[in-house]
Amino acid sequence: MISYHDSGARKRGEGFHAAEGTSEDVRLAEDSTRTKNWKRWGPYVSERQWGTCREDYSADGNSWGYFSHDQARSRAYRWGEDGILGVTDRECRLCFALCMWNGRDSILKERLFGLTGPEGNHGEDVKEQYFYIDSTPTHSYMKGLYKYPQRRFPYEQLVKENAERGRSRDEFELSDTDAFADGRYFDVQAEYAKNSPNDLLIRLTVTNHADHAAPFHFLPTLWYRNTWVWGCKHEGCTMKPLIKVDPTNPGRLIGEHETLKRFYFEAETLQSTSTGASVDTSPPEWLFTDNHTNVARLWGGSNDTPYVKDSFHDYVVHGKQEAVNPRLRGTKVAAYHRWLVPAKSSVTLRLRLYSDEEMPAESFGSSFERVFAQRIAEADEFYGTRMPKTLTPEENNVCRQAFAGLLWSKQFYHLIVKDWIAGDPDMPAPPAERTTGRNSDWKHLFNRDIISMPDKWEYPWYAAWDLAFHCVTLAAVDVQFAKDQLLLILREWYMHPNGALPAYEFAFGDVNPPVHAWACWQVYKLSGAHGGRDCARDRLWLARVFQKLVMNFTWWVNRKDATGHHIFSGGFLGLDNIGVFDRSKPLPTGGHLEQADGTAWMAFYALFMLKIAMELAQDDPAYEDVASKFFEHFVAIADAMNSIGGTGLWDEETGFYNDQLHVPGRPNIPLRIRSLVGVVPFFAIANLPSEQMNKLPGFAKRTQWFLKNRPDLAKQISFLELSDQQPAEDPHIVYHLAVPNKDRVIRVLQYLFDEQEFLSQFGIRSLSKFHEAHPFEVDLGGERYCVDYSPAESRTALFGGNSNWRGPIWFPMNILLVEAMERLYHFYGDSLTIDFPTGSGNKVNLLEASKLLASRLVSLFMPGSNGRRPCHADDPLFAKDPAWSNLPLFYEYFHGDSGKGLGASHQTGWTACVATLLIFIGSHRR
Repeated sequence: MISYHDSGARKRGEGFHAAEGTSEDVRLAEDSTRTKNWKRWGPYVSERQWGTCREDYSADGNSWGYFSHDQARSRAYRWGEDGILGVTDRECRLCFALCMWNGRDSILKERLFGLTGPEGNHGEDVKEQYFYIDSTPTHSYMKGLYKYPQRRFPYEQLVKENAERGRSRDEFELSDTDAFADGRYFDVQAEYAKNSPNDLLIRLTVTNHADHAAPFHFLPTLWYRNTWVWGCKHEGCTMKPLIKVDPTNPGRLIGEHETLKRFYFEAETLQSTSTGASVDTSPPEWLFTDNHTNVARLWGGSNDTPYVKDSFHDYVVHGKQEAVNPRLRGTKVAAYHRWLVPAKSSVTLRLRLYSDEEMPAESFGSSFERVFAQRIAEADEFYGTRMPKTLTPEENNVCRQAFAGLLWSKQFYHLIVKDWIAGDPDMPAPPAERTTGRNSDWKHLFNRDIISMPDKWEYPWYAAWDLAFHCVTLAAVDVQFAKDQLLLILREWYMHPNGALPAYEFAFGDVNPPVHAWACWQVYKLSGAHGGRDCARDRLWLARVFQKLVMNFTWWVNRKDATGHHIFSGGFLGLDNIGVFDRSKPLPTGGHLEQADGTAWMAFYALFMLKIAMELAQDDPAYEDVASKFFEHFVAIADAMNSIGGTGLWDEETGFYNDQLHVPGRPNIPLRIRSLVGVVPFFAIANLPSEQMNKLPGFAKRTQWFLKNRPDLAKQISFLELSDQQPAEDPHIVYHLAVPNKDRVIRVLQYLFDEQEFLSQFGIRSLSKFHEAHPFEVDLGGERYCVDYSPAESRTALFGGNSNWRGPIWFPMNILLVEAMERLYHFYGDSLTIDFPTGSGNKVNLLEASKLLASRLVSLFMPGSNGRRPCHADDPLFAKDPAWSNLPLFYEYFHGDSGKGLGASHQTGWTACVATLLIFIGSHRR
């Protein structure tokens, strides 16, 4: 972690370089103060716009069926764009991305292919190999890699094989075919460097790994998002733009747009090869068409123009010369190159996109390469100030690529729910069912922003609780963007008028764990860390987010406490299939669940709201009153969780927290499952030093009154007197607020650190391995329900079946656990030690335990002596081939025993938290 403990922001100690004054820091400051718009251009193009809910205008909400991959090449998108390793401006007006053809496929490779939710045996899944190698926070330098087979891409085989596999079998991946056998593939590397905010240099390198020359058709494509055919009137709707050849320079294009104004695009006519072998160096052939739907192909109607979105497919793949515009104008253009790439050789193509105001004196030549060399050196310098110098080269590689993936996963996200439900004036009216269908109670929602995505293919939409973890890691490299993201989702055009936060586009009303206050506190602590020695933390921002969080906390209190006894439900809460029932639906038994995690999340929420209120009260005593309120909220919730009905949700017999099934007229039924549900209470821990409280006399007075007059609740607070550190007449008191007391902490940790229970070689499992031999079973209403240990992909269809919380390792919960153990250590110190692993006799304090757990999590991405990274399992490509071996993937979750990566393969949202763990580990090394 980046010093999440209460002592404040990370200190610039022995393990770190000074973090002031790098060129990238200057750019960040210029962008933050709006002196220069360095972040105007970035990797904001989605990797999958088709199959999303926002492009779905169906009556039944079948987004996969309404807009398919097959249609995507021919059908204009309403709300965004997609492409391979692409870039666009922050409003997604003008886009650039890769397009290629190997001479064998039935279609151009213009976007990433994957299976839909119904097609995959474990839900949707991208079936491509691509990697985010590097990026600075302003995207002044970026590097990405796509691996393109020279054989015919096995679209049909991937669909067929996965359809024949049940949930009990692994997914069939592209690497399971012969797509990359014998080195018969191309590495297509995309690099971007900014000379200035609106002068973007593009360097594309194609490498043939085969032992023989291979044909490669390259069509780097520039296009305008279609904002003109819908008849819409909201912000962002424009007149039709135009791209045409510059009459003064046939190697250059001019783009004219109503709001983006004039931009130029050039492609260099000479390509270099790494071996000096002969390659056709003729100028590119400019292909022009329009970003319009091919109505004739899709529905048999008439096109309003012969030049449509998929014209390049017809021209290149089918040889239809008439498919492209001979007048060399349109809204979509490609620089078409036909190469025979020599064996074991690379070819480089250089392009440049720049505004009229920032036109360079020279487009290519030696200055082009100097800019790239300078930006790469500056990226190295910048990350040298953000990562401890105690990290090994391999740890640096993983850390840097984790940050790269997080930064590449920014996306332009656009959806106006009111217009989406009603339809556009110049389009057919959508079905009437939509007025009461998906998200119909979120008509206030207006999204048109750059947002950090969980995964731009599998989850190309924001998710509220994922975003919180993204921001905690992002704050290490770009605290301003992290602050902006956390505030954005709290703004009135996102937050529901009732105070709920939007969950994700397929159900904005779903309930995610309330981790936003925690994330705001972590980001706030870092808000002064990289701005120079005199840079103060951003209290104004903290006050802004706090006001909004109060509304959300109130919504939770009013909506999710069914009985008014401080025991909370919440439903799904992000953990998919972890429970006996689908927690997003009404219970088959009637009644409701008294959720250990729902209740503990609220205690956790209250604690961080308390910490924020106390911080703000340092400058404004008005916050003392609300601090008292959150203090009392926490104590009441903790008391209910530990005491209501005798022992609350704590099960003294098993030594664990459990959900309880509440059916009116019947005793509560404890659901004795050892899962992360019972670990969430462990996160609800805070330490309040008395010197901080003494600066708030009003809060201190009310707190003392509460403790004196409510002894029944005061037992939830521990005290620690550190008299050896202070004069006897001024003892230093730490108030320790926690859901579990010391005895319960020890009992839960004994489970967590037991390798036959929760502790895997690679982190904490989501469900105890105990349930492999001892499944939890219960008979209710004549039905039998069962939860057993399932360490790989989900074997159930609960919540779609594409995620599994019954055994695998998940980073967000492990991150919270590591951080909670740090806070416990700051209270108990060496007075609390425990075996790690349980029964080993290796006694450690909780800081050492947190470092040991962090090291296990990091080991998922580290190569062993055989070159194998656990996240890649037994894939020989990643273990032995130098072209693959330095490319870790940051999966959604990991096999509970082997560590194999599972789920979304580019979840460099919360799995990028491995960078945070590496910084934590490195900062404690000597």
